Amino acid sequence: MAANLTSVVMQFLTPEVLAQIASFLGIDRTTAQKATAGAVPSLLAGLADLVGTPAGSNQLSKLLSQQQAGSPADILRGASPERLAETGTGMLSGLFGAGTMGTMAQAIGKFAGVGDGGGSSLLGILGPIVLGALGQHQRETGLDANGLASLLRSQKDQISAAIPAGLASQLSAAGLIDQAGTGVRSGMAAASAAGSRIASASERASSAYATATKTTQWPYWLAALVVLGGLAWYAFDRPGQQTVAEQTAPARPATTVGMAPTNLTVDGVNLASQVNTTIDSLKSALPSITDATGAQAALPKINAAISQLDDVGTHAAKLTPEGRTALAKLIAAAMPAINQMCDKVMAAPGVGPIAKPAIDDLRAKLDSLARV
Repeated sequence: MAANLTSVVMQFLTPEVLAQIASFLGIDRTTAQKATAGAVPSLLAGLADLVGTPAGSNQLSKLLSQQQAGSPADILRGASPERLAETGTGMLSGLFGAGTMGTMAQAIGKFAGVGDGGGSSLLGILGPIVLGALGQHQRETGLDANGLASLLRSQKDQISAAIPAGLASQLSAAGLIDQAGTGVRSGMAAASAAGSRIASASERASSAYATATKTTQWPYWLAALVVLGGLAWYAFDRPGQQTVAEQTAPARPATTVGMAPTNLTVDGVNLASQVNTTIDSLKSALPSITDATGAQAALPKINAAISQLDDVGTHAAKLTPEGRTALAKLIAAAMPAINQMCDKVMAAPGVGPIAKPAIDDLRAKLDSLARV
């Protein structure tokens, strides 16, 4: 019988860990326990929806594969609470979208009585713990990426049911979950479904990874988790699905490589829009690589962009000849700027051995798509 994933994570939140979280947030342990009891299933619900697409499943798999065993108590012990919350929030915003994370933080802050800032800090602290627990469970049970994704999807309703009623009502009112029993709405799968639209409605979360690794002694697996905010934006144009952020702020037009031609949508996926958001993500990640530390921090985002380009290539095979030509022109128009950034990355001291495989793979993908 499959383990209950909410219970799997909650067992990591020992009295010692809860006491540290309460101390970090300046609240009592009872409030911390109430807040985490709502935040953990809320985060798991988002992950259950994230893996609803192959792209989202691949994104989570890559993140978990970079982990090593570690204790939540070790993560919290000796770490700066402000920096820990900041880096964790950046990582989660990359997965779900800053707009969705902001809405979730507000709901949890109100539910637990810790305010918007407290809700955001709590999610930032819990994010690495939740992913660390899932990674450990995956290793212990021998699940592969598809197995874990299937387990998450199969428990979507069960996870949503674990969200306390008061918090569930707020999340439902915000449009993040469906209390009728169907689980989390697909709008929460920001990174794999509508991440670019959620992220365009709010400021991209920036990562404090490089600074954090200089000031705290972090376990390796946590350092791998704390990646640049804005990880892997996928722009799937699905009729009838609208995210919370879309309802409150206008979406930013995709301007990286031009307006999306009407004939570049395949299986509900607007390939031009997906290319735009991928290029935007690369333009954010590549300039941040000035040394070995920056390269290590940016690798997950570059790998996510490569995964997005793979997805574009798969769908491009279904385009008409005219559509393939139009897509190739869009990508070719973006390549000079990306290649220039890649050249600067490779010229930075100590970066080559770390970044070269990913940079070479990225360039090969772009070259191939430009010749579609």
